[in-house]
Amino acid sequence: MTESGKNLFGLSSEHKKRLIDRMRQRQKTGNTYDVREKANLTAFKKEIPAEYYNIDDLPGLKQLHIQASAAEKFGIQNPFFRCHTGVANNSTSIDGRKFINYSSYNYLGLNGHPRVSKAAKTAIDHYGTSASASRPVSGERPIHRELEIALAEVHGTEDCVVYVSGHATNVTTIGSLFGKKDLILHDSLAHNSIIQGAILSGSKRLTFPHNDFQSLNQMLENNRRQYERVLIVTEGMYSMDGDIPDIPKFIEIKNHHKVFLMVDEAHSIGVLGKKGFGIAEHFNINADQIDILMGTLSKSLAACGGYVCGKHSLIENLKYTSPGFVYSVGMSPPVAAAALEALHILKEEPERVTKLQSNANLFFELAKNAGLDTGYCEGYSVIPVIVGSSLIAAKLSNLLYEHGVNVQPIIYPAVEERAARLRFFLSSSHTEEEIRSTIDIVSRELKALKKKPVYKFV
Repeated sequence: MTESGKNLFGLSSEHKKRLIDRMRQRQKTGNTYDVREKANLTAFKKEIPAEYYNIDDLPGLKQLHIQASAAEKFGIQNPFFRCHTGVANNSTSIDGRKFINYSSYNYLGLNGHPRVSKAAKTAIDHYGTSASASRPVSGERPIHRELEIALAEVHGTEDCVVYVSGHATNVTTIGSLFGKKDLILHDSLAHNSIIQGAILSGSKRLTFPHNDFQSLNQMLENNRRQYERVLIVTEGMYSMDGDIPDIPKFIEIKNHHKVFLMVDEAHSIGVLGKKGFGIAEHFNINADQIDILMGTLSKSLAACGGYVCGKHSLIENLKYTSPGFVYSVGMSPPVAAAALEALHILKEEPERVTKLQSNANLFFELAKNAGLDTGYCEGYSVIPVIVGSSLIAAKLSNLLYEHGVNVQPIIYPAVEERAARLRFFLSSSHTEEEIRSTIDIVSRELKALKKKPVYKFV
């Protein structure tokens, strides 16, 4: 019973008694119940299933238990949450053992760089470890604007705003700029943060086939006039597949249909273009043709957080209206300082980008020559090896671990079962010997696994 004397269905004991009495009377007379009485009778008789209120019965946990049981059945150790005890670069230390490392997106080897670490330490001495408030209130620090101005300069845009989380950047930007009368079209392989932002906005959401600008164009032909504002969202480089969109084509479509274009550069800044300045440099286009240019600081820039670049009007709008900025603490000053120094090194040492691109291309070509399935990959910093089974992906990851190679499996439901894979992040720090050795081990062990019976987690 609740404090008001009613049960969970809003019926008092007296009310229930009256209902039962009427039910018995109607059974004697043959009269039927009205709709409201039937609903009330059903309500207080029905039991609430445990999975609706028991935290241990949440659906996600059930899926984890299924996978854990399958892994135990086939003798597979959990490859996740292994603790790294130092800076993770082309090599890393786990449980006191050194591994060739392909599971960290330290693309330019700037995490742990002496200049980057020094900049963070200096910021701690000057500002402490926290901004201690939302930036609009009292958390604004000079280092924030220095970083934003530098990011805008690299991307070739008017202005920039930084957020404390890359995922939250997409969610709050898309969620706050668009609404119920609008339409959002995103790639079928879009990152979760893009999808969550679209859901939060309340806009109609449509998915176009991966990197298929012709299908996108047709979808706009069919739907554009039914909505006020329309947003196309694509990525500078796809984090699961390592391929890139034909951005000039997307810009043509954007202009033709009078819609907005947003590009997520999380994995393309520091990777694409001769200087590593991203998708605009790669295609030699003016970044102003992209309405919303998003990026993260946690990959090439050796820090944590996200940002949006664009026109002054866009950035001013976000700084005063996006919940992820207005209602969140400002970026930690040492994190901002680390990202800013990494950005300086990116500009000063383009050879890091050249070496990264060379390493990735070598890995990609060797993988193809070995008959490995790299899917849509185009040979940049992210290279998948698709094995088509979650079980095989997990087994292969553990076998490589035994050989001193650290690479994570990507399994269902993160990807479709037939797309289960190992995902390799290349860096400018990897050596040719490490890359060749890795491909030899992957090829040999995968061939041996595929000769055995194939089981699936699902």
